Amino acid sequence: MRVTEKGQVTIPKPIRDKLGIGPGSEVEFVDRDGFVEVVRLDEADAKQRRREQVRKALEAMRGTLDLGGLTTDEYMDMIRGPRDDLDPR
Repeated sequence: MRVTEKGQVTIPKPIRDKLGIGPGSEVEFVDRDGFVEVVRLDEADAKQRRREQVRKALEAMRGTLDLGGLTTDEYMDMIRGPRDDLDPR
């Protein structure tokens, strides 16, 4: 198998069929003592994995935005402008 410039490989059809991998399926590559296994994630595992990725991304961003003492509403008004339908001025 050849790896493309983007790091992609094609999983052979017999293996995709055996593992039940289709378009949109999520897989994970697992290192097992120098060998790599392709593991199909079931829907619950895939959802949990996505939640964990989002949680980690949010945690990495925590504390990186300085609002300069503004409340969330004041900051939103500053970047969007006031909403006339909610807060006519």
